[in-house]
Amino acid sequence: MTDFSYPVGDLVEGWQARPWPEPVALEGRYVRIAPLSSALYSDLYTAVCGPGDADLWTYRPIPMPTSLQELWMHLAGLVDAADVVPFAFVPKEGERDGRASGVAGYHAVDPGNGSIEVGGVLFGPSLARTRMATEAIHLLMWHAFDTLGYRRFEWKLDALNEPSRRAAERLGFSYEGRFRNHMVVKGRNRDTDWFSVTAEEWPAVRERHEHWLDPANFDEQGRQRSPLRP
Repeated sequence: MTDFSYPVGDLVEGWQARPWPEPVALEGRYVRIAPLSSALYSDLYTAVCGPGDADLWTYRPIPMPTSLQELWMHLAGLVDAADVVPFAFVPKEGERDGRASGVAGYHAVDPGNGSIEVGGVLFGPSLARTRMATEAIHLLMWHAFDTLGYRRFEWKLDALNEPSRRAAERLGFSYEGRFRNHMVVKGRNRDTDWFSVTAEEWPAVRERHEHWLDPANFDEQGRQRSPLRP
């Protein structure tokens, strides 16, 4: 047995590096998650590049594409990136039932330490602030923790992005701190706020998600009866 002169962290019994996430399909009650592919680009263009959608791109690395070709190049870059596993969100209800209406991906994948991030989250107006959007992030978390065995799930956001902050807090992520002068995006400074859920926290977070997502929590018009609280 090794003796230490200074405090050390708890032993992680039997720890082994986790597998790299594959571009799998995940099926929920209200949304389907599909590996991002060119077959979905046209649907995504109509979902997130409409006349009133420029604000959706405020905190993304590029302005809103003004043509399908521009969006195609942006999304193809995500598909080809060696360090990103991108997905599309396909609603199973509502006006865009069956048509891809949002994207996100696994970023900052660190199998050796069991850490993974949901990044590049972009919901079209028909998907944002719906039970479909909540379930989409839940499914990505569930797959990372319960299928792949990761220990840490991150959400990083521009410190000025209040909608993203509210979403992270609502979904049970804990604020960890701010990286100042972290990035230059579109020629402007970005301070980045870090949030996470750990494997120890996940069972309670998962239970809250599942309780909120239960069909019994919604009335005939799909409105929530009880809010999702951290």
